[in-house]
Amino acid sequence: AWTGFVAVDLGARIYPLPEAYEGLTSVTAHDALIQQGAMSQLFLWISLAETISSVAVMQMLSEDSGREPGDFGLDPLGIMKGKSEAEKERMKLREIKNGRLA
Repeated sequence: AWTGFVAVDLGARIYPLPEAYEGLTSVTAHDALIQQGAMSQLFLWISLAETISSVAVMQMLSEDSGREPGDFGLDPLGIMKGKSEAEKERMKLREIKNGRLA
């Protein structure tokens, strides 16, 4: 988030830039995007993602589910396939440390 905030003030833009976004800084962009309705759309999509992820949380809270916190069962590249339990635990610890660092 910090990188994006600074990048906008340093001139980074995604082109073609709509006319309404011309001259906006990181600080003034929030109010301008609320007036246009862009922030409402962002709120809608984030709310949808949170609602869908609540299904996984409910499964985790069920004692008989066997699901661990943070395990969404998403491994499209098969990174964990064929790994030993020790290696899986090492990868989980790395992910926790990365999240704490961020």
